[in-house]
Amino acid sequence: MSGHSKWHSIKHKKAAKDSKRGKLFGKLVKAIEITAREGGGDPAGNASLATAIQKAKDASVPADNIERAIKRGTGDLEGVTYEELWYEGYAPGGVALYVQCLTDNRNRAASDVRSMFSRNGGSLGEPGSVAYLFDQKGYLLVTGSEDDVMLAALEGGADDATASGEQWEIVTAPGDLPAVRAALEEAGITIDSADVTQLPSVTVPVDTSTAPKVLRLVDALDDLDDVQAVYANFDISDEVMAEVL
Repeated sequence: MSGHSKWHSIKHKKAAKDSKRGKLFGKLVKAIEITAREGGGDPAGNASLATAIQKAKDASVPADNIERAIKRGTGDLEGVTYEELWYEGYAPGGVALYVQCLTDNRNRAASDVRSMFSRNGGSLGEPGSVAYLFDQKGYLLVTGSEDDVMLAALEGGADDATASGEQWEIVTAPGDLPAVRAALEEAGITIDSADVTQLPSVTVPVDTSTAPKVLRLVDALDDLDDVQAVYANFDISDEVMAEVL
């Protein structure tokens, strides 16, 4: 789990100083559209949509953009129809990568993902080659006292809460994420990040020479317009992290 908290920290630091903020907004809006299309436009009855909306709000996506995305997803506004695709492969050092795409052109998405793996020392795998290593879960990183965090997480229905440095990692069933987040916020707990993610069942430690190669491939994939998220099972020690960031 500690590797996953570091991975989230990397992504949030990257997002905070990412000059391509428009690209980030686009991905968040796309997620709202597809969750509204699949589960309806009412976040009260669609936990995935509620999570996607909250994630967009956390990133300061304007309310009008969010509303239009919901309407495009439900068909109330005309828009592009996106298809969800998953690609599986390996980064240098045997790190498993599980790549989610939302695209209106599967041939373009496949070509771009394959190219990024090839150009950055990775290898694209067959369907099922790494998917079994990941489980979909709600995941929060929070800051607060042990008693407050544990009590609020329990009351909210979380599956697990584990200390990770100065933060706490909280794992939930995907549909329980909004309720757990609400319980934590009501208790005054600081929410550092909250998302439905893919948690690895096993992790692969990477050293100083391998870590930059892994992160380079992950960044290259994440920068593709069709790529919605990149999940990985690497574990980087604090010492290595200090050297590569």
